[in-house]
Amino acid sequence: MIYMIINWYPGHMKKTKELIQNSLKLVDVVIELLDARIPISSKNPDIDKLIGSKPKVIILNKSDLSDSKVLQSWIYHYANQGIKAIPVNSITGEGMGNLIDAIKDSVKDKIEAMRNKGRKIRPIRVMIVGVPNVGKSSLINKLAGRKTAKTGNKPGVTRGKQWIRIRKDLELFDTPGILWPKIEDEEVGLNLAFTGAIKDEILDMEELCLKLLQKLSSSYGDYLINRYKLDELSDDQVINMESIGKNRGCIRSRGQIDYTKVSKIVLDEFRKGIIGRITLETPDDIDSREKAEDDK
Repeated sequence: MIYMIINWYPGHMKKTKELIQNSLKLVDVVIELLDARIPISSKNPDIDKLIGSKPKVIILNKSDLSDSKVLQSWIYHYANQGIKAIPVNSITGEGMGNLIDAIKDSVKDKIEAMRNKGRKIRPIRVMIVGVPNVGKSSLINKLAGRKTAKTGNKPGVTRGKQWIRIRKDLELFDTPGILWPKIEDEEVGLNLAFTGAIKDEILDMEELCLKLLQKLSSSYGDYLINRYKLDELSDDQVINMESIGKNRGCIRSRGQIDYTKVSKIVLDEFRKGIIGRITLETPDDIDSREKAEDDK
């Protein structure tokens, strides 16, 4: 069984929280980077408290991996709150132009006030915040058009404070990924684990695969059937894992299924979007999560 009350709060994450608090006065706008597949679970609940009334733009990164219909519902949801949510693919650069426009729009009143006072217009200063492995370094490199930030496929690669000049009118202040000290909501913990925001090394990967198959079976069952050439989906996820293992040749000696290998295949193909464009959370889930919290 996965122990989903995860305490994973390295020292650099604690320092990041302090860094954000101490550096907010230096920036004009905050970019909150979310995973478009899990906008609720990839949102650090501390962020809104940290940034207060500072102008904010939300980026729904990895939008190319998400369900396009659900993505639009998220954009509409944020628009109703007066927040610009920009779908982005930080690998290809899709959506970067819209992001630049949204940044400028969020501080246009401040820039206009500076002009009216006859002050020299300096570059807009932007802070990027988000949980680990959500794509901050890739986003910065794509915006800058060159490799300026260290990237990697494991959570927690970006370490220190970096000011990066993107163009003559824009500077970025980057921060390492920041998780909260304890993840008590099992649903949040699972979604972060599914997408790779929590280190695989501290998780039971076979159990995680069973949980993912259970989740996908309800909304994206056809994707699983098509991808893994299944005759049908069983309500028993162990049977589904065995069927996938047989079809993919994940067989040990004496015909035993290699469940570890099956788990790696399914999780890797989900994370890369090979199974299909999938979103695990909708705006409707916000109300149901809040109700569950109230009922506790």
